[in-house]
Amino acid sequence: MTNDDLTYPGGGVRLYVEAALSDGFTVVLNEDQSHYLAHVMRAKVGSRLAIFNGRDGEWDATVVVVAKRGVTLTVGRRIGAQTETPDIWLALAPIKKTPLDYVVQKAAELGVRRLQPVITRRTIVERVNVERMRSNAIEAAEQSGRRTVPDVEEPVALTRLLSNWDTTRLLLFCDEGGDAKPIAAIRAPKAAILTGPEGGFDPAEREMLRAQSFVIPVTLGPRILRADTAALAALAIWQSTCGDWT
Repeated sequence: MTNDDLTYPGGGVRLYVEAALSDGFTVVLNEDQSHYLAHVMRAKVGSRLAIFNGRDGEWDATVVVVAKRGVTLTVGRRIGAQTETPDIWLALAPIKKTPLDYVVQKAAELGVRRLQPVITRRTIVERVNVERMRSNAIEAAEQSGRRTVPDVEEPVALTRLLSNWDTTRLLLFCDEGGDAKPIAAIRAPKAAILTGPEGGFDPAEREMLRAQSFVIPVTLGPRILRADTAALAALAIWQSTCGDWT
């Protein structure tokens, strides 16, 4: 790969942009993206890369301006049609910063469509940086080859999440005990996975969850998993049974 061509078959530099994309359009990159291309990748006028916006597919683009105020691209031909990820959400109780960054990145790689932070009684994280979550999700989408970016929602209390839930979507509640079914046994092509905080859900929350008609308690096996491990394991199992890994 040379500086004149930042893309290559099967991978390379990919950037997510908000702008509409079509042949001949001009895209001005934001400050962070401009710095990355100009100072990290050493892009120059004539360098090529791939861009996508989650709506219009993936496009070949050429650098036409490298300046202090930013990098400007011209959109060339479309190199891939728009594709969607399976309809799986992850509702997770926020955990300490580094594990949460990791979960967001890996969940995006695993094809999650929406990330919903959920505040439970045992959640110890006082503030959720939604913009940081979104930045991690975008970076993971760029690197993993997906042409969409997960929606990242504002945190919501567990009680409010349940009261406003669309009951046509099953909520797979990762439960550590009782009569929970193996998650691999559940066939739910439109679903959400709910994982708890480091200390797990408290008894009242477990009872409340199990009382909902749209909630299915599921187990991930005989071992107790950390919150971050549970979220990613559940997504991987769902993808292998109901998602685009099949």
